[in-house]
Amino acid sequence: MPGDSTNVNNKSATQNTYDAIVIGSGISGGWAAKELSEKGLKVLMLERGRPHEHIKDYASASKDPWDFPHRGKAPLQYKKDNPVISRDWAMYGTAAQEAILDSWVNEKECPYVQEKPFAWWRSYQFGGRSLLWGRQSYRLSDLDFEANAKDGIAIDWPIRYKEMAPWYDYVEKFAGISGSIEGLPHLPDGHFLPPMELNVVEKDVAARIKQQYKDRHMIIGRVANLTAPLQARTQCQYRNRCWEGCPFGGYFSTQSSTFPAATATGNLTVRPWSIVTKIIYDKNTKKATGVEVLDAENNKTYEFHAKILFLNASALNSAWVLMNSATDIWPDGLGSSSGELGHNVMDHHYMLGAQGTIEGFEDKTTYGRRANGFYITRFANLYGDKRDFLRGYGYQGSASREGWSREVAELNIGGDFKEALTEPGAWSIGATGFGEILPYHDNKISLHKTVKDKWGLPVLSMDAGLKENELKMRKDIIKELVAMFEAAGVKNITTWDKDYNIGQGIHEMGTARMGNDPKTSVLNSHNQVWDALNVFVTDGAAMTSSACQNPSLTYMALTARAAEYAVSELKKGNI
Repeated sequence: MPGDSTNVNNKSATQNTYDAIVIGSGISGGWAAKELSEKGLKVLMLERGRPHEHIKDYASASKDPWDFPHRGKAPLQYKKDNPVISRDWAMYGTAAQEAILDSWVNEKECPYVQEKPFAWWRSYQFGGRSLLWGRQSYRLSDLDFEANAKDGIAIDWPIRYKEMAPWYDYVEKFAGISGSIEGLPHLPDGHFLPPMELNVVEKDVAARIKQQYKDRHMIIGRVANLTAPLQARTQCQYRNRCWEGCPFGGYFSTQSSTFPAATATGNLTVRPWSIVTKIIYDKNTKKATGVEVLDAENNKTYEFHAKILFLNASALNSAWVLMNSATDIWPDGLGSSSGELGHNVMDHHYMLGAQGTIEGFEDKTTYGRRANGFYITRFANLYGDKRDFLRGYGYQGSASREGWSREVAELNIGGDFKEALTEPGAWSIGATGFGEILPYHDNKISLHKTVKDKWGLPVLSMDAGLKENELKMRKDIIKELVAMFEAAGVKNITTWDKDYNIGQGIHEMGTARMGNDPKTSVLNSHNQVWDALNVFVTDGAAMTSSACQNPSLTYMALTARAAEYAVSELKKGNI
């Protein structure tokens, strides 16, 4: 189980040697551990945070808000001590915030420097943000993989959709993605479980949008929640409490999915509280030989060795590990020879949108629940459409009966509430846009020269922000959403555009990008670090562009693909 390191002998170099080391236990790290261990390798997974066991450690999953001292709300002192995570919705709109506060990093112990406003949401625990993610799962298409080359932006992706398609199939079949078949070339269909349904108002709005705009599609979201049992996992119970951990395994996480598969092989060892401070590099063989680890509990340093390393610490922390692995050969870090390590920081910009009311459905209600909403696929700059900015955006949203307080479980009680559900009522609909951020070289992170964390390690300095292209896109996002809502008969439309900072989309990408040329990229087409080919980076750091789709499914596919290649090369003696 996570936390059991009894078979790790910290005094024996021999017993501290494995076939593979995986750094990080989140979405991509879990996949790396599964794939490598299933292929027969002895694998050590290093997690810098606490153990977190499936079911047992979901402290609030079977409790109600009134079971907690602060009725499920975050205490004021916590918000004061953790200003970044308290900026936005992690502290609002969830019935059990108090129960999951420990899932977020302690910002006093793990600070960072903001040259420009930057929101970094970190979860240092076994499973990482796989326990906390929004679960929206979309493929990239060749329109995305070819975009940089066609637009003359940054560098070209070294892969295309045809190379990724079978790996998307592979991970979808195991993870369990529910969705509808739409036949859209810019949003490829996948291997889906049955879709959840649009509700009655969303179906009407979708039909009106399709009638008015031939190039626009409102579909049910594609989400990593099971709509049918899969492996040993029970289907989603639609409790809408995913952030608390799912005792049923109803959504994809390391705990529910990849970790049990890896454990079943008998080849996986997990070591929590293990901060990887550097990758050990042998200049004679031009390979990594292992990692240096600082034990977060006892502050002692250990070394672990392996033939191949998978770096999956999340986009920013993976770059941190590479940058902190500086040697006399690579003074700016392992993988820094191109000058691109830590650069090209991307996210998805959002926190803007529109909402309004829908008339004519006052006598309609919904039955049951779902863990999803609608998705309006990208249409800007596609198929002859031209805008005054590059790339595009999508929308995510939902419609509901007004005043139902669907997201506040503690208000859903009492005779008055039940009586209100039986009466006719108005409906509202709202959506927020998610836009692509281009890969700018000067959007970057670096190691700060003076500020240290609790363990005396250098922290990251963030210097990234939106530029003209994104600002133009944001205006278009609101304008087009209002136009679609008006065409669909939405009334009383209001809009919002909050101050977005990079990081708030929680889709950090690009700090160690893939490419065809070691002079302009950190990784090659198989996610190998050009400077040390037995080191693979398959999380968000590898992304060459961001598209506008949620990226986690692509991380899974990249990881599975790289693991297959790594084992093949290992057997051939090439790494």
